[in-house]
Amino acid sequence: MLLSLNIADNRPLHEQVAGAIRRAIAEGECGPGDRLPPARELSQALGVNANTVLRGLRALRDEGLLEFRRGRGVTVAGGADGRSALLERVHELVADGARLGYGRADLIEMIKEAQ
Repeated sequence: MLLSLNIADNRPLHEQVAGAIRRAIAEGECGPGDRLPPARELSQALGVNANTVLRGLRALRDEGLLEFRRGRGVTVAGGADGRSALLERVHELVADGARLGYGRADLIEMIKEAQ
């Protein structure tokens, strides 16, 4: 799994780490059950602090994309590939909405109207 961060991106580094892993899952570079490299290795490869990587990994765990197992490390959750693709589109929607001046509540109302 080759990950890279965009230094021109103004998002916090942990969000960039989470986005890179989310993208790797969505594009099939790693699938359900696959084990991710240890946070220390990822941090060295990306040139960021290990705590930054851990913060990104925890965010993905909270989204249901990753599972943390004692003794087994971090693995991609079952069904994460489809969920990851959808979450990536949601993040893009939120970013596009923010650029156009729409808040979260506005987007939620638009989604409700589309049903």
